[in-house]
Amino acid sequence: MSALVEVRDVSRQFAPRLSLGEKIAASLGSAIETRTVHALDRVSLAIDPGEVVGLVGESGCGKSTLGRVIAGILAPTSGTARIAGEPVMAGGRKRTTRVQMVFQDPFASLDPRMRVGQAIAEGPLAHGIVGRNDAGSYVAKWLDAVGLDPDFASRLPHQFSGGQRQRIAIARALAMQPDVLVCDEPVASLDVSIQAQIINLFLKLRRELGLTMLFISHDLGVVRHISDRIAIMYLGRIVEIGDARRAYAHPLHPYTQALLDSVPKLVLADSEIVSFKAIRGELPSALSPPSGCHFHLRCPHAVERCRSEIPPLREVERARRAACHLAPIGSITDVTST
Repeated sequence: MSALVEVRDVSRQFAPRLSLGEKIAASLGSAIETRTVHALDRVSLAIDPGEVVGLVGESGCGKSTLGRVIAGILAPTSGTARIAGEPVMAGGRKRTTRVQMVFQDPFASLDPRMRVGQAIAEGPLAHGIVGRNDAGSYVAKWLDAVGLDPDFASRLPHQFSGGQRQRIAIARALAMQPDVLVCDEPVASLDVSIQAQIINLFLKLRRELGLTMLFISHDLGVVRHISDRIAIMYLGRIVEIGDARRAYAHPLHPYTQALLDSVPKLVLADSEIVSFKAIRGELPSALSPPSGCHFHLRCPHAVERCRSEIPPLREVERARRAACHLAPIGSITDVTST
């Protein structure tokens, strides 16, 4: 089976905007030091038709940037992103409607002045997916698909709760009839009880529509519930990818293990104790990433090779890959503390 989503060696850098004072100094001939944010560093990822891949990592690791590159919102600095062999971007412009995105904040992703029906119908009308005479019934179909009353089409976004707004945002994305849905922290801003409802909605839509999804989240529990495979990202690189259940049971990369250890657990013994182990150190700056393995500054197993040589993302177990010189971590015997 050929992959539906293919990301190959994608890098993305951002140049910080100059302040007014820096612009004036530059215009007067002064040398201005500019530093580049390395958001993505040669990322490759493939997603098969009908598959859900969870993308996990700390804030600032590049998850949302990768999602936006796949969705065609951002152009990669280098490398390519393709949907069914077709480039997502060409000449700096999005070329395909086969991938759509659901954003984290349903309060910000909807135009407060546009009625729900208009928001859902706007894209399909612009791309000729539906005619103007059929737009009303088309909107009603997608509102019903996400569990909302079709009569809501005449209302404005401020009349809905956060969970309802997210359902509207999902309906808007699905109305474009995409093959791929990129979900960027779609439940992070919702109450826990509402989160479960939205996750169940995604599972239902996947069964009914055969959707392929990239599901971005920092919540390991959410990703485990919805994903077939899981990709772990650290400072712009994917450090582990493979079967979600196996990744939780037997992580291959020290960072994956550290993420799992950082999740609070309730230990029942003589008394109830909440147990967790924070990842030591802080995430390095994307303005100046460490040499070698980006995780070596925080890794309890790092050796000299980790500090100088970038580990390739290699197959460690069948259909499981990790970017670690010492993987699998269970076999590490030469442990050197940084």
